[in-house]
Amino acid sequence: MIDPEIRFDDGAAYERFMGVWSRLAGDVFLQWLAAPAGLKWLDIGCGNGAFTKLIVERCAPAAVTGIEPSDGQLKYARTRHDTPNATYVQGDAMTLPFDDESFDAAVMALVLFFVPEPERGIAQMVRVLRPGGIAAAYNWDIPGGGFPLAPLGREMNEMGFPPKQPPSVDTAKTERMLELWEDAGFADVETRSIEVQRTFESFEELWQICMTSPTAGDRIRAQAPEVQAQLKERLHAQCKADAQGRITWNAKANAVKGRKR
Repeated sequence: MIDPEIRFDDGAAYERFMGVWSRLAGDVFLQWLAAPAGLKWLDIGCGNGAFTKLIVERCAPAAVTGIEPSDGQLKYARTRHDTPNATYVQGDAMTLPFDDESFDAAVMALVLFFVPEPERGIAQMVRVLRPGGIAAAYNWDIPGGGFPLAPLGREMNEMGFPPKQPPSVDTAKTERMLELWEDAGFADVETRSIEVQRTFESFEELWQICMTSPTAGDRIRAQAPEVQAQLKERLHAQCKADAQGRITWNAKANAVKGRKR
């Protein structure tokens, strides 16, 4: 499922880096879905279970299955005590190991742009959903500058070592998501944008989180120490702190939903 150049193998690090962002956007996303209670959910690319937890807390599901290719992420997810009715299995979004018409809702939270062949992944969603089932996804608007670490990415680009990009980054665009859902034959297709913000207690906290990013951290650590220091200084200069030294960054995601006919 995931481009081998971008690996999310450390569940605890992912929680610090993206888990908070995922829940912020995920709250808005699930409110928008307005799914009834008692559904059987499939969380495709569940990672360390951050979004799975939201499904359990917000949607009163009958059951949730999370599927994820990374051993490290699954190991972390299976230690969660806040997803009691969730089952975590290993697998790939493009070859879901489930029977036809097994689920009432299938979601990809920050996953679709990592699927090398998104049409195959969406076709699998269609296959495993029951008629009338919900299919939905949201992606950070990377092309529009909505990725949570976009300020870092801009500085890295200017210094000549850009962060890695997901293989299907075009699926973060609203028009592309709409096209994919309509081509897959979903009914009642809708899209929306989701804007969230996160506050860091200090620039040092923000920098440490930047360094755990699989899209940027390895690239930064590969640079000479003086280059890393220059990047840190440049990023710091772009951050406006409040009186307590806190820094707030914004992010934007695009979302799509539809129903299986």
